[in-house]
Amino acid sequence: MRRRALAALLLAVSGAATAQVWRSDQGDGSYRNPVLYADYPDPDVIRVGRDYYFVSTTFVNVPGITILHSRDLINWTIATHVATELDGDPRYDLVGGNAYRKGLYAASLRHHDGTFYLAITPVGQKTRIYYAKSIRGPWRYHELDREAFDPGLFIEPDGRAYLATATTADGTITLLTLDRTLSKVTDARKIHYIKGAEGSKLIRRGDYYYLFNALPPRLALSVSRSHSLFGPWETRDQIDDRSGGHQGALVDLPGGAWFGFVMEDSGAIGRMTNFSPVFWENDWPVWGTPAAPGRVPARARKPIAGGAFAEPPSSDTFDRLTLGVQWQWNHNPDERRWSLTERPGWLRLRPTRAARFWEARNTLTQKGQGPASRGEVVLDLAHLAPGDRCGFGTLGQVSANLTATRGADGRASLAMEVTEDQVEGARTETRATVPLSGNRLWLRTEMDFKTSTGRVAYSEDGRRWRGLGGDFPLRFAWRTGTFQGEQFALFCYAPGESKGWVDVDSFTLSPVVLGEGARP
Repeated sequence: MRRRALAALLLAVSGAATAQVWRSDQGDGSYRNPVLYADYPDPDVIRVGRDYYFVSTTFVNVPGITILHSRDLINWTIATHVATELDGDPRYDLVGGNAYRKGLYAASLRHHDGTFYLAITPVGQKTRIYYAKSIRGPWRYHELDREAFDPGLFIEPDGRAYLATATTADGTITLLTLDRTLSKVTDARKIHYIKGAEGSKLIRRGDYYYLFNALPPRLALSVSRSHSLFGPWETRDQIDDRSGGHQGALVDLPGGAWFGFVMEDSGAIGRMTNFSPVFWENDWPVWGTPAAPGRVPARARKPIAGGAFAEPPSSDTFDRLTLGVQWQWNHNPDERRWSLTERPGWLRLRPTRAARFWEARNTLTQKGQGPASRGEVVLDLAHLAPGDRCGFGTLGQVSANLTATRGADGRASLAMEVTEDQVEGARTETRATVPLSGNRLWLRTEMDFKTSTGRVAYSEDGRRWRGLGGDFPLRFAWRTGTFQGEQFALFCYAPGESKGWVDVDSFTLSPVVLGEGARP
């Protein structure tokens, strides 16, 4: 109990200052990119008064559709998640297969006349327009009569609303006109064509409308302008991954200036969002500064001075009655199989039935943090039953896990297991197995995103650590996996029915010195 009290005190004293391993705000009026060194893809950012809101893709993580909040575009916290569950497909409950390539992505966020609106198209379903008076909800939605890929929502001051949509396979950009309730499509017109275009976003500045499109085949961003939403449009390329990113747009500042945001493919960690000053030449936005045009700077002056340091939470002692906003389940959870109240101050995970980790419900995740981070958990295995498979590691294109099991003789052991290329029938390699002498177990997972290398370690006293199984690769899961960067993952499953459980005392995130860490 003294150890728990000390851990809680250290977390309380350190507060947000040690929650992440990367700090964008440099404390001298400048910031460095990325503003969040983690997988926050498909950004859309708006300003409402002094407040900025940033919506990001979540795929099959639940709760879904993360919205972050900032006062200066640099220091962000998690404000809310829009969708409490995924619906419309039994595979979201991991029934009849998984839905890793589906879910919620590429939302567009707007605010008009006291209401927030969010357009999103669940993969394979019709487009939804979520709406709420408060950014924290409750959120409800209208479903349109069609599937609009990557819908870009735009609302005129008088309330006229539109969606711009395009798919890479075609490149034709279509503008859908919505009714006043944003619940029906009343018109659809083809307004422009850009080869390979998707991810449309619309803004207005002065006499021009501006249309931004991602061009995935070239990892580039284009901007088009017109005096009318219906065209004609003229188009220019802006930037690409070599100069800072390939999907994004602009957001206005209180004084009338503008700032850019753009997504960049960043390897195993996923797709990160950069923010950039912009300047204007002949009513065209140019990323960067006049001294270094056409490039997102690695470091720049903050767009709004004086903002307080803030960041999303990560470490957790599970002392609250609800999970922290940093946590998301892999697919919809089985609410009967987890609890924060059965043992106050602990997260209890009861095994869900699954043949392998990739198919297990109630795997609890949060984003891997760069440049290099260490997640550490403390487990109580006293009630682990024979057949249960519970532990900690990574979820992604490469899932590397420390899995605790108990044999029929009552003895517990720990295995380091690695599965790559998550397809049906993928082979799991057991690299090492060790016996355990007690029920208290400390587990570590380290991810070094500069070298795309991970490693794991364990301890039975919280002081002496042993690496297990050697290094493993980290990869972005764009072919057969989650289409996300590597995530930390807490899990508990069994091939059959189980009456056991595992209790999780805490999760602690800390930085890792690049190139170092626990090794066998």
